[in-house]
Parts: sequence; C-alpha cells; structure tokens
Amino acid sequence: MNVARIGVLPGDLANQIAAGEVVERPASVVKELVENAIDAGARRIGVVVELGGKKLIHVDDDGEGMVAEDVRLAVERHATSKIRRADDLAGIATLGFRGEALPAIASVSHFLLRSRARGTASGAEIRVNAGAIASVAEVGMPEGTSVEVADLFYNLPARRKFLKSDAAESAQISRIVTQIALCYPEIGFTLTSAGRTVLECPPVGALRDRLYQLYGDRTDLIEVRRDTGEVTLMGFVAALAEQGPLGEPGGGPTRGPQNVFVNRRVVRDRTISHAIIDAYSVASIKERSPEVHLFLSMPYTAVDVNVHPTKAEVRFRDQSYVHEVIRRTLGDALGRGPAPEWQLEGPRTGAPAAVTLPLPTGYAATYPSRWTTDAAASTPPSDLRTVVPQDAPSPLRPLAPGTEASVPAIRPMIALGQFRDTFIIAVDAEGIAIIDQHVAHERVLFERIVQRLTAGRLESQRLLEPMLVELSPGARQGLAAHAAELERLGFELEEFGGGAVRVASYPTLLGREDCEAAIRALAEDLEGLDRGAPVEEALRRIAATMACHAAVKANYPLTAEKMAHILAELRQTAYSTICPHGRPVMLRLTRREVEKNFQRI
Repeated sequence: MNVARIGVLPGDLANQIAAGEVVERPASVVKELVENAIDAGARRIGVVVELGGKKLIHVDDDGEGMVAEDVRLAVERHATSKIRRADDLAGIATLGFRGEALPAIASVSHFLLRSRARGTASGAEIRVNAGAIASVAEVGMPEGTSVEVADLFYNLPARRKFLKSDAAESAQISRIVTQIALCYPEIGFTLTSAGRTVLECPPVGALRDRLYQLYGDRTDLIEVRRDTGEVTLMGFVAALAEQGPLGEPGGGPTRGPQNVFVNRRVVRDRTISHAIIDAYSVASIKERSPEVHLFLSMPYTAVDVNVHPTKAEVRFRDQSYVHEVIRRTLGDALGRGPAPEWQLEGPRTGAPAAVTLPLPTGYAATYPSRWTTDAAASTPPSDLRTVVPQDAPSPLRPLAPGTEASVPAIRPMIALGQFRDTFIIAVDAEGIAIIDQHVAHERVLFERIVQRLTAGRLESQRLLEPMLVELSPGARQGLAAHAAELERLGFELEEFGGGAVRVASYPTLLGREDCEAAIRALAEDLEGLDRGAPVEEALRRIAATMACHAAVKANYPLTAEKMAHILAELRQTAYSTICPHGRPVMLRLTRREVEKNFQRI
C-alpha cells in the first residue's frame, strides 16, 4: 500500500529554516537592523551588543518610525513597505525589500520591537519569542524605532554552538558597522560592545571626513574617481608603494580591508574583486589583496540585487563593462600615485619625545572628528548619490579608449649625484628624492620588455658555443613547461640530460655574463608557477626576472648622463613608484618636512 510522504512544514520550522539563510551570525542581525534604520530615514543610529551579540543586540534610530498596525505586520513573513509588484524588483532602490529579516530574527530569539511614527502621540510595542507573538502593547517613547534581540539562537543550540568566540563575533559586528558607516557619512553611528564605546562617528558632510573618523589620517591612500555617464566610480585605494607599519616604505602588509559598495549597498562581487587584482597586477607581479574603499553608482535597473537572501551579492547587466571601468580607473590612479614620504626626526630638547605608532588599519575605532557636526548635511553627499535611473535606460556604452590620464607620476628631477654608488640623489620643486638606481632601471626595463612583447618577440643573440646550466629536476620542468613563453623573450633552450639545460640563444637585453644567473632565477621563479597558469602571468614573471638581471646593479658608479637618462626614462613609465617585484623606487622628503625641521614654518 502506497502512503503519501510529502507534508507541509509547520510554520515555526519553516521560519527557522528561512532564518538560517538570513541570520548567519550576530553580525547578520546588526546588518539587517541597521539597513532598516537607514531605509527609514534615520540620521542617528545606535548599536549596543553584549557577549558578541549572543546575549543582546540593541539597535535604535530616529527614523520615521511605524504606526501600530505596521508594527504588528513587521514580524509577519513577506510583509514589506519597500515593493508592491513584480516590476519593482527590476529597480530596487532600498537596502531591504524581501520582508524576511524581522520575522527570521524573531524566530530564533527573544525579540522586542518598539516604534513610534513621526507626529503620533505614542508608540507601539510587540514581543516575539521564537516566532510566537507574546504581547502587543502601546508604549511611550521618542519618535523612531528600537529593536532588541536577546539570546540569539537560544532555541537552536546546534546553530549557537557554531558561533565563534565573543571577541570574534564582536569583531564581525564592528566590521559591518564600520562598512555601513563609511558609506553613509551623513548619518551618525555609535557602537557599544560590553559597555565600551567601539565606534562613535558624528554626521559629517563628505566621504573623506568619514574616512578620517574611521581610519585616521590616511595620506597613503589614493583618491580615484571616474564618471562614464552610466557608471560613477569613486573612492580610495592603497598606493603601489605602500607604507609599512612604522612608516617603512614597502614594509607593510599586502592585505587590507576591502570595502565595496554598489548604490550604497555593501556587496561581495567576484567581478569587482578580479578587476581590483587585475589593476594592481599590471604594475607588479607581487601578489596583493590591497586596501580599497570603492563606491559604484549606476541606474538601479543595471544591477540585480535579488540574488541572495543576505543581499550581499549582486549581478550586473553588463559585467564586462563594470570590470573595465574599475580596472582602468584604478590603473590610472595607481600610475599617478605618489612615492612614499618619510619624516625627519624632530629636534630633541630635554626629555625624548613620545613615539606615536599608527593604529592598524581595517579596524573600526573612535576618532574625534576634525569637523563640527553642524556642517553635516541632511542629504547624502553629492559624491555618493546614486545615478538616478531613467524610465528607459540606454544600454551601457563601451568605455572610450584614451580616457586614462597621461600625467606622469613624478616631476622632472635634477640628479645631484650618487650615495654609495647605489642611490641617486635628486631634487625638484617639491623636495628631495632618493632613487634606488637598480629598482628604477628595473621598472624601466620591465615596461619596455612588456611593450615589445605586445608587438611580437624580443631580439636574441645566438651563442657560438651553447651554454649548459645544471638545474634541479623541478627547475628544469618549470622551464620546459614555459618553453614557448621563453622563446618569445629570446631564450632558446632544451633539456640536455644529466640534470642540465642547453641554452642556444639569449635576449640581447642581457649580457652573456648575466645569462646563466637569469636562467637560474627564471627556473626558480617558474618552478612554483602552476603549469596551467595563464600565458600572460608567465610572461610577466619572466619579464620581471629578466629586467632585474639586466638592470644596472647596486654599488655601480654612474655618470651624470646615465643618472639623468634613468630619471628621464622613469618619468615615461606607467607605474614609476615600484619595481615589478613590489619594492619602492624612491623615497621623498618633501619641502614642507625640511622647512618644518628648520623651523621655517
């Protein structure tokens, strides 16, 4: 006898399953509640958490609030004020729209919602325990909305035990509040964890001001900006020649926070991430996950945010166009990025001055604002406003070639001489520069090699007597796997047996005395490269190694003409601040720093 096996899930179980998609951890709850406050027009948002949000999450705002009937409906699934019909999904302009967040949160916690609409005499309160309404009442309260989420996942112990430590969950909450606060400088944010104020940002009028509140004075970040008509991109990105933790150029981490926003929504997108990495990889073969704060605005109809329940993923109507806009914009800005600066030690009088170390980036902290809150705008800063969608938006046009700026990254400099036959000392109107002659020449040769490869192959010199180079098996395999790329660069080699490779020709760019050392360096560099790696990546690695071995060496005296030639050639490069391996080309001592230490300021 056949028995029916399909049944309808109970409502509470269905809500708990849905909650698993929306509420991953306490930070997910904070994100949903803060976004609701922003949609409600809040100008000040406060967040309080206890035990990393496991015990308590409290979010209150001064938004437009809700009437009693809406408070009751807000905890029902698929109840929302953001959309009305299917057509609305094609151009979503709010952060929330699904009507799932509040009922999902309420189904896995002790939930309390209070709200008072603007202009009403009193507010309404609703209590929900594990999805079941416990009480509804009238309350007195300020205009706005207050939400308390207590004992998250108390009815799902299996989910609760997968949460991280209190400190780890608090860090995630701090990260998401910092991200949202960065994108909404016109709104004031506070975050309190375990009775300690973690973040306090009064409203300000510009993105740069909010960046200062969250990350301090970041002169090492480069501003980027481009408006194509369909896509507006602006923000700040890490310079190629990044500063170390104590100010040492190039000594800092190659990783940093990556905050990406599309129409003022925090997103994670592979297209954008790939474009960022692509822009940095053009200048250097050094692997990076650089610090970026990017804000994209486009017509709402050009991006689909209805992809994932958490609304953290998006889908672009023209993915390749968005990728190209980001890649070109960042590439242009990085090419014009400044060289690292260093500061002279101030004169010591009496007791030694206290040393102030920069705070690590990527963590929200309380910074006093240099700007008064009176200047804060009540509307979004103009540089963050979303492109208004048209009724019938035109398709995204190709990005016109030649739109990149062609301004050199460095000014003309006059070479004064060498220091220890390794560094060129030069001056310009803005200060003094110390240039590593080997690294600078390496940058010039690398770009020259890459440019020639786009037109074909490099010139080679045939050896009258082939050269034999002994290598390890792994090194020989690395060369053999990229024989075609090496041939384009002017190398003709083959395995000879007995652990050696036979070199019949080498690039004219290299001297014969550098050939064997270059072969060994190439073998070592290519040995760890995946055999299936793209040809472009292999070529760039080989080109970087060749440039390093062909460049003028340290401890090598240069004539005035050779120093001037290197500086002139360096000005023509696209990325003059770092070598292809990521080392800084020069350090700058600004005129202001010199004058300050001579007490002329």
